[in-house]
Amino acid sequence: MKICETDIKIKGRLIKIAYPELEKYELLDNPQSVIEGLRSSRPRIDLFTFLQIKSDRAPKYSYTMELENMAVLQVSSFEDWWTKQIRSEVRNRARQAEKKGVTVKEVAFDEVLLQGIWETYNESPIRQGKPNVHYGKDLETVQKEESTFLGRSIFIGAFLDEKLIGFVKLVTDKDRTHANLMNIVAMVKHRDKAPTNALIAQSVRSCAERGIRYLAYQAFTYGNRGIDSLTNFKEVNGFQRVDLPRYYVPLTSLGSLVLRLGLHHSLVDHIPLPIVNKLRELRTAWYKRKLASAT
Repeated sequence: MKICETDIKIKGRLIKIAYPELEKYELLDNPQSVIEGLRSSRPRIDLFTFLQIKSDRAPKYSYTMELENMAVLQVSSFEDWWTKQIRSEVRNRARQAEKKGVTVKEVAFDEVLLQGIWETYNESPIRQGKPNVHYGKDLETVQKEESTFLGRSIFIGAFLDEKLIGFVKLVTDKDRTHANLMNIVAMVKHRDKAPTNALIAQSVRSCAERGIRYLAYQAFTYGNRGIDSLTNFKEVNGFQRVDLPRYYVPLTSLGSLVLRLGLHHSLVDHIPLPIVNKLRELRTAWYKRKLASAT
């Protein structure tokens, strides 16, 4: 739905929570107007939440607030990132990609790119020990999903012998001061060629050339997962944890109760970390057995 020119997403069945579709890419300029619009909207909304993403991290509003982390890289120039903000292992990996014939460049959103994205998504039914959510999608579905926010998107491809083996979709805010990695995916079979490192390097270069000051890579840590391999990858590539205000506004009595009881968080966020880690290990082992033939 659209409220006050803001695209709104709704999640949940019993408890309906609304949030701006572009909350990690665009500052919500008019929260009070959106809130008033949601109060009289259909379907019923119980809770509205939004993130304050600008570099000024001091809370601006009096709504109920929690801190949410993001992985953010401050961009001045590519040279500064290459020489001062990353570790030697990152430079070595990026050089390794080039030595093994990987080239990276900005690309147009066209049929060639879509075909490559479709092939990348359908390479394997599992990724990182979990079912690949993109596996099995047809070309039409991929086109529909990747064509969002085209006016503020930058596509970067990693190529081996002119064949796409990985890609990035960067989405900027309307002022082009912030960009966020909406998608960064590379083929598993070419992992030894470090295409993801090459894609990160080109993403920094593309932001620097446009004067984009901040590059975000979604969350630094997820839920109560703690530090994992993905967090480490972000850190060695120069991304730092930034805690941003997330606001919650109850719109119904049910929303107020949900917020008071902490039910706006997923169940896994209430489980102690050692138990969560053990459950993840069991889940990964189960998926590997289930999908062994496909792997």
